[in-house]
Amino acid sequence: MAGKKGKKRAAPEVDFTNTALIDALQTQDMAAIAFALRHGPTVVPLMRPGTRDNPLDQGEVWTYRDPETGQVALLLFSDATHKPESLPPAVGLQSPEWLKAFLTAHSDEITTVFLDIAGPHPLQATPADILAALEV
Repeated sequence: MAGKKGKKRAAPEVDFTNTALIDALQTQDMAAIAFALRHGPTVVPLMRPGTRDNPLDQGEVWTYRDPETGQVALLLFSDATHKPESLPPAVGLQSPEWLKAFLTAHSDEITTVFLDIAGPHPLQATPADILAALEV
């Protein structure tokens, strides 16, 4: 009997897209945006990607600090392709639960949340607005 060569399994492709959020941002429908945030992932830029072999390590989220005012903004994206090249190259796909926990933990520091800041349909909100949208 001839020996079989082991085939390496390819890692499944991860889709870094929230189609419902893309559609909701296009129409600027706040109810649809809230629904999309509650039921789908958001893409976040990472300063440091998570360790591939450790599912608990989700990496370190990148936030923007305005050098003039010191205010901190969280940038979220409906699709990884909407992230500007000038931001760190790594991205994470985060759940609604993660977003709620992150904003709650950093509510005293984050002053603004931008969705798809570079377009095609950007939206700016307060962390309180995003937290309210995540409530069921």
